[in-house]
Amino acid sequence: MTRIAALHGALAPHRYAQSEITDMVARACLPEGADRRLLDRLHHNAGVRSRHMTLPLDRYETLDGFGAANDIFIATATDLGTRVVREALRGAGLSAADVDLLVFTSVTGVAVPSVDARVAGRLGLRPDVRRLPLFGLGCAGGAAGLARTHDFLLGRPDQVAVLLSVELCSLTLQHGDASTANLVATGLFGDGATAVVACGAERAGEFTGPTIVDARSRLYPDAGDTLGWDIGDTGFKVVLDPGIPEVLRRHLADDVEEFLGDHGLKPQDVTAWVCHPGGPRILEAVTDALDLPADELTLSRRHLSEVGNLSSSSVLHVLRDTLSEHHPPPGTPGLLLAIGPGLACELVLLRW
Repeated sequence: MTRIAALHGALAPHRYAQSEITDMVARACLPEGADRRLLDRLHHNAGVRSRHMTLPLDRYETLDGFGAANDIFIATATDLGTRVVREALRGAGLSAADVDLLVFTSVTGVAVPSVDARVAGRLGLRPDVRRLPLFGLGCAGGAAGLARTHDFLLGRPDQVAVLLSVELCSLTLQHGDASTANLVATGLFGDGATAVVACGAERAGEFTGPTIVDARSRLYPDAGDTLGWDIGDTGFKVVLDPGIPEVLRRHLADDVEEFLGDHGLKPQDVTAWVCHPGGPRILEAVTDALDLPADELTLSRRHLSEVGNLSSSSVLHVLRDTLSEHHPPPGTPGLLLAIGPGLACELVLLRW
């Protein structure tokens, strides 16, 4: 099994109340003099009280085009990514020279050389470090990144891998877009990063974190156009279909029960559920599909309220909070899950 040795999360520097962000979105996205009651209702119903953003709020109204936004993404993602990886390695008692693989996931900007290459240079990782940049996984990227890290370490049990997620969702703001999907997205997403240090089985005894037992991916091709980006001249325009919760209600329970059953487990054996906080309706759908107690996803709901949806980073932040606050009984199973474009579900079986 793979062991999680350390985890460190961080948020973008500028924090604003949801009402302040809503006012900015009204100025940036709605026609002058337009009725903003739909915007206000959607942002109120998002379940978000505050969010952290990469730039001061007034900068977003004058941010000029995709190129300018992406330049800021590259610079900020490199800075923030370097910081969280450095702190995660420090938490594990490891140095940059110990890292054999760096996995990077993001869906809110593009860079060549990739952000992981830039972070590797900043931190002084070994010249022979393996790198795996992942793009397009969206909110599922944190869970999928853990799964791919586990796959690597199964074949190299004496090695160390780092998963880095940086999502700067605010930089994808679409000026002049008053579509419902854009208004919903501007009420949900925030900016943050997470780094996870993991080691193979031969080094597991050096650390005390949870182990990754197995992982499973599921694609729902009949829902492939429900979530993602429409990429054009203005950058990343959100695709967000209101039917996603119903897809989860149809499929999720069977997928989870089959996955757990392959390990001799049932849903009631899981002592902590680490669920990506995709939004209130997503959390309701997961709760309904899996027949969970009403308070089972409290940490996910709190995360959504306090910082919004950080795309791939959010589920890793919830994992951090589960470890530091929930304290599941040692040796018991946990399940980490996230939904992303595809439409895809990523499941990671943990042992606390």
